[in-house]
Amino acid sequence: MSKYPHLLEPLDLGFTTLKNRVLMGSMHTGLEEAKGGFEKMAAYFGERARGECGLMVTGGISPNRQGWTKPFAAKLSTKGEAAQHKIITKRVHEEGGKICMQILHTGRYGYHPFLVSPSKIKSPITPFKPWKLSNRAIKGTIDDYADCAALAQEAGYDGIEIMGSEGYLINQFIAERTNDRKDEWGGSYDNRIQLPLQILLKTREKVGKNFIIIYRLSMLDLVEGGSSWEEVVKLAKLVERAGATIINTGIGWHEARVPTIATMVPRAAFTWVTHRLKGEVKIPLITSNRINMPNVAEQVLADGHADMISMARPFLADSDWVKKAMEGREDEINTCIGCNQACLDHVFKNQRASCLVNPRACYETELNYEPAVTIKRVAVVGAGPAGLASATIAAQRGHEVTLFEASGEIGGQFNMAKTIPGKEEFYETIRYFNKQIELTGVKLHLNTPVSAEDLIKGNFDEVILCTGVTPRVIKLEGEDHEKTLTYVEVLAQKKPVGKKVAIIGAGGIGFDMAEYLSHEGEPSSLNIDKYMDEWGIDKNYNRPGGLKDGDLEQHSAREIYLLQRSEGKLGAKLGKTTGWIHRSSLKHKGIKMISSVRYQKIDDQGLHITINEEPQVLEVDNVVICAGQISHKTLFDPLTEAGISVHLVGGAKKAGELDAKRAIDEGSRLAATL
Repeated sequence: MSKYPHLLEPLDLGFTTLKNRVLMGSMHTGLEEAKGGFEKMAAYFGERARGECGLMVTGGISPNRQGWTKPFAAKLSTKGEAAQHKIITKRVHEEGGKICMQILHTGRYGYHPFLVSPSKIKSPITPFKPWKLSNRAIKGTIDDYADCAALAQEAGYDGIEIMGSEGYLINQFIAERTNDRKDEWGGSYDNRIQLPLQILLKTREKVGKNFIIIYRLSMLDLVEGGSSWEEVVKLAKLVERAGATIINTGIGWHEARVPTIATMVPRAAFTWVTHRLKGEVKIPLITSNRINMPNVAEQVLADGHADMISMARPFLADSDWVKKAMEGREDEINTCIGCNQACLDHVFKNQRASCLVNPRACYETELNYEPAVTIKRVAVVGAGPAGLASATIAAQRGHEVTLFEASGEIGGQFNMAKTIPGKEEFYETIRYFNKQIELTGVKLHLNTPVSAEDLIKGNFDEVILCTGVTPRVIKLEGEDHEKTLTYVEVLAQKKPVGKKVAIIGAGGIGFDMAEYLSHEGEPSSLNIDKYMDEWGIDKNYNRPGGLKDGDLEQHSAREIYLLQRSEGKLGAKLGKTTGWIHRSSLKHKGIKMISSVRYQKIDDQGLHITINEEPQVLEVDNVVICAGQISHKTLFDPLTEAGISVHLVGGAKKAGELDAKRAIDEGSRLAATL
């Protein structure tokens, strides 16, 4: 019997049956607008259909130009455009899968000057003020949705998803926050929900009854002026009556100042919202957000919180997620760590999405690990992210790989990252690579520092140096004082830290250090109720939008100063979609973040600094240095001089910030070419 009976149970929709309860949720990847993008999407979705996903949803496709995410973004409003999609649906169906196309009108969230909305209220996250839709234009937009759905049907899709959440156009009509109209499309709640209901009615009329219509309902807006719970329930019932096949859960607007999918969000943190709606409607409900492993998904379904599970990023990390769960190989799943670094951060910078732990994601036609033509003896030095990717992929291709690691465990910098509250998912990546070492036959030697001489004597055909980085030494009087610690001494060596701390360096490591030192007890990333309290989310839903009243005040275990030498906002180079979360978290805990600092010395008194020409002394117990790293590549020159084919990957090649995304990508691509 399967370990996951609820997850793998078919779902009968009446006119069609889904093979299991897993939905690959919609996510824009940038392939939609890329050169040759339809061929690339066919490979991308086809691979996930082959991996036994029950139903997939594409990234958002606009029903008209006004709904574009940006100029010349993906749109479906002509038969010619529909014809291009047929390569995707054909490939998915050949692999035994089903796929829906998401219809997404961005409204005031568009990045172009022609964006429209119910009212002329500018979004806080986009540069242009929207044009107010006229009554005639609203009716035209409803027609555009229905026509888009019919074209999707013509293109071979099994259904569509109507995006009614996350603060996009439909959501903008529903919420008082963005709709101050006085006509039949505004004012009362009954008026404000006419747009989604009219879209659903007209769409169902166009496509007939044997076509999946998923409606993505914003069940928890997390913004002031959002919907009340009573309004959510009312809309859900009317959505069912208007012809939806399934209701999907939307959580939070993009402008909400509450993290909903980042790695510090507990797993399955929002399934309680979907659970509240169970019993109010008869059609299946899909729940979502931070569900990334089969045991979590199974428990959600077993507890009756939903009828299906939606996951998007986990299918970037592993296209065979469902297949591995079916076969009892969950320890082989390459788990999504919720970092956003290669997926959402890329998309919001107009780059193609991929995945930190799986660089093949969205590059299925370009990056493949084919069997090696000539088997080589390969030495990989360093079992951090770069070394693990290099070694396991080279071995997967058939090479004889020996992996040397000076410490007693694999993981490198991940072993420090996993100790940061909110980054516990790194344990999963280390588990995955341990299993890959076993499966691919990599010869792992722990507690084994190697010299150039050892490698030369080893008679290897290729040597890959993934020796990482060492903390940068700063030239500061008192740097050897007993108060002074490096980030490695704190995170890896667990040296004690006092109650008052100054952190020098406000890059990613500095922010992680502040998060680490400010916590005590179980982190909120592992406790849903604690997380809800920290971010002001009201599970009782007493106010519209689901937010608690009042400021977010949290307790820090220490008095902390986070300092940077340069001017401007601290953490400016953090991830585009997660930097604000890190800054907000520290601000809520009362961490003092100071820029334009000149460091003078460290002594018994503390850290002497100058700010705006004013000398100050921070009377701290410890000063933690997080001032960057330098590459550790002492083996490179002697090996090169000996005529060995040697490669630098990851931190050994370029220090910078600790960049696991680049390390795994470089290691994977090198291993694919050996």
